[in-house]
Amino acid sequence: MQSEAARFQSEKDKVRGRLLKYSRKAFRMLPRLDKPKILDIGCGSGVATLELARLSNGGVIGLDIDGGMLDVLRRNIDKARLSHRVSVVNHSLMDMEFPDESFDIIWAEGSIYAIGFEKGLKEWKRFLKPHGFMMVHDEKGNVDEKIRMISACGYELIGHFEIDVAKWRDEYFVPMEKLVSQDRWKNSDDPDVKKAVRNALWELDMFRKEPERNSSVCFVMRKR
Repeated sequence: MQSEAARFQSEKDKVRGRLLKYSRKAFRMLPRLDKPKILDIGCGSGVATLELARLSNGGVIGLDIDGGMLDVLRRNIDKARLSHRVSVVNHSLMDMEFPDESFDIIWAEGSIYAIGFEKGLKEWKRFLKPHGFMMVHDEKGNVDEKIRMISACGYELIGHFEIDVAKWRDEYFVPMEKLVSQDRWKNSDDPDVKKAVRNALWELDMFRKEPERNSSVCFVMRKR
């Protein structure tokens, strides 16, 4: 029987799934690749990881430091019957250990901030095969400066697009607020649910305080 915490996480993943349209949009900017090998950095519970497997028909490694989220992903991999193509690595993105030129695509949705935009581009480049691809989804910041960094770090920008504050509000934060306001979750005695709800409320509070920080940009690039 599924635990209360697992049920809450499943509902939260459905909210996160509302943003998969942007993952698909970014993926469609890539040329067609034959069963590419993909690294999803900072995959969390793997909503995008599983979508990448479906879109690419390739092999995907989801990397994250949060073992609890990776347990969720493992269960969802089994449920989706994708264990032959999707695996997980419990490791920090700060010091990843893969052979050089291991991947056709590196995917990073909301994770590069932890290491820094320029540093991430430089350090992760060696893991890409020659002319491999990278997709980075990051807070908007100075887009022109980030485009300059992309070129300076040895990539060709294929394209980029913005997800503005209104989209984040309507497609993610409003549904998230509705979820955590349900009596079932806000009054739960399960300590794991309480923790997850607190984290969601903190995320909502940060959005209310600094909504412009949630305007984000997806950059799709090719290693030169």
